[in-house]
Amino acid sequence: MSLIPSFFGDRRGSNVVDPFSLDLWDPFRDSPFRSSLSTYFPNSSLETSAFVNTRIDWKETPEAHVLKADLPGLRKEEVKVEVEDDRVLQISGERNVEKEDKNDTWHKVERSSGKFLRRFRLPENAKMDQIKAAMENGVLTVTVPKVEGAKKPDVKAIEISG
Repeated sequence: MSLIPSFFGDRRGSNVVDPFSLDLWDPFRDSPFRSSLSTYFPNSSLETSAFVNTRIDWKETPEAHVLKADLPGLRKEEVKVEVEDDRVLQISGERNVEKEDKNDTWHKVERSSGKFLRRFRLPENAKMDQIKAAMENGVLTVTVPKVEGAKKPDVKAIEISG
């Protein structure tokens, strides 16, 4: 079993690293010292917690690539789905901080706020001009149709000598 999948996060039991993902890895994401680190590094990348915590599933069906993002509490107007020329799908937005009242006493703050951004390099079989996105109950679904009849790569077994 490879150490890479467990080191870089949950891959749903798979030991395959996604070559299409352009995700940034935050070594402090699940660290118990995260809050104490912000005391010493207040303007560091720790402010990107919403960026890091935006989880997205990507599955491939015979007809399309389907990406689903959990974005609870966001409206579709607060989320952007964009495609760059070099086949990069970008999902971004901002989760605003709740207004504070001076009379309120906060006991725990766990919900993240701030900007988030996820990028994925789409494969060659993606129909870039037919991408659709829908938002329902805080779940963004991006559907990228595949080119019909795309040639599957020929796989040739290589004999191992010795």
